[in-house]
Amino acid sequence: MYMHNPPHPSEILREDVLPELGLSVTQFAKNLGYSREAISRVLHGNAPITPQLAWRLEQAGLSTAEMWVRLQAKYDIWQIKNKPDQPKIMKMVQHEPV
Repeated sequence: MYMHNPPHPSEILREDVLPELGLSVTQFAKNLGYSREAISRVLHGNAPITPQLAWRLEQAGLSTAEMWVRLQAKYDIWQIKNKPDQPKIMKMVQHEPV
């Protein structure tokens, strides 16, 4: 299903997960083996949830790595598709209707 302007997946971490866990950003970062600064960049939408971070979130019991990566990919693709001044790309292959 197509989503209009999906939120950065870090919003789930910042608004739902951290309050539910009752952890500070510093504690959350330490538990995941990241610096506070690196996790803060993610939580504020200034850095992506990488596959490595997604795997660590899964290891911490916070859903699956695949879910986090899918959410990040949906966000990234929407941002690219809706960026102004996209280059014109000519179709190279015509597909037969199924």
